[in-house]
Amino acid sequence: MATIAISSLPVATAAAVGDVLPIVQGGTTKQLTNALLFTSPTLVTPALGTVASGNISACTSTSMVMVTPVIGVATGTSLTVSGVIASTGTAGVGYAAGAGGAVTQATSRTTGVTLNKTAGAITLVSAAGSATAATFTVTNSTVVATDVIILNQRSGTDLYDLMVTAVAAGSFNITFRTTGGTTTETPVFNFAIIKAVAA
Repeated sequence: MATIAISSLPVATAAAVGDVLPIVQGGTTKQLTNALLFTSPTLVTPALGTVASGNISACTSTSMVMVTPVIGVATGTSLTVSGVIASTGTAGVGYAAGAGGAVTQATSRTTGVTLNKTAGAITLVSAAGSATAATFTVTNSTVVATDVIILNQRSGTDLYDLMVTAVAAGSFNITFRTTGGTTTETPVFNFAIIKAVAA
């Protein structure tokens, strides 16, 4: 077949609504329209390669598997994993700003306090330290009976032994005593709640 030269065709600068491209499929000439080419086409098992940009916020798949993704800063309401959650950076693993709070004890060192946060600082009322154990209750709506409470002394001249002596739904008890100091001061105890399960 001889080569036929085609010249002087108009140059398409943009796709128009009425544009069509004839194709032959199974011996039948069909039209490939602008709408099919450019308006929400459905791609079946395409090999996309490396995608430079895009928006997948409207995707409805619930079982997407991402292999070694670089997520960056992410937000969400929950995360369930079957393996270890590990931090290789210096920031560690813990609670973000807003999860904690602070409260100051009133009246005496056996007066209960209320702080509905998963972490926080409790300032004891000003009193002399004592080697005799005392206990107060922390009312905290975030606590359930299976949780684990971690305590440490944040400040104070006297050194304190700290123990969690009861954990229940909505509260836990802190029992404390000095190792022998009797300084009159307002020591601060830090706590953090680790969410745990019995089985």
